[in-house]
Amino acid sequence: MVNGLIPRRYAKALYKFALEKGNAKTVYDEMKVVIGAFQKNPELQKVLANPFVSTADKENLLIAAAGENAENDYRGFVKLILQLHREQFAYLMALAYRDIYREANRISQVKITTAANLEDAEMAKIRGLVEKAFPDSVLEYSYEVRPEIIGGFVVDVDSVRMDASVSNELEQLRLNLLRSNQ
Repeated sequence: MVNGLIPRRYAKALYKFALEKGNAKTVYDEMKVVIGAFQKNPELQKVLANPFVSTADKENLLIAAAGENAENDYRGFVKLILQLHREQFAYLMALAYRDIYREANRISQVKITTAANLEDAEMAKIRGLVEKAFPDSVLEYSYEVRPEIIGGFVVDVDSVRMDASVSNELEQLRLNLLRSNQ
């Protein structure tokens, strides 16, 4: 429980600070880059938790995790969490900030999964369906290719799933056959 409370408090404070300065979107974009850095480099978390790594090295790592052009708000936040010895929560703080920003700005995550790469026109049709189904939301898209769905597509919008995959159709057919044999 404490692991969620501390990051959320720091993220909320950073969001309010960045919002007052008009930089909430910039910090949001930086936090997405930081999250990506942690996901690509799981060892980063271990380095931040290591008491034998210097504070300066941890600061450099966290600044580098935000990309080449980390803004002053993020840099100041990094200095603050290092001063307060909260660096082991940096990843969770980034996740919490992302969630707070999305909630405040009504941003929905859309993940489109297909069996193969689609051409731009086909992807635009799927995006059009999603935008029609969620007209009041700002949508952020990510794409994934998973051949095991055989064909069709799966669209996840936050906690809503639209499954038009061949693998799902086959599973539904199997379940119907099982029910009819009972």
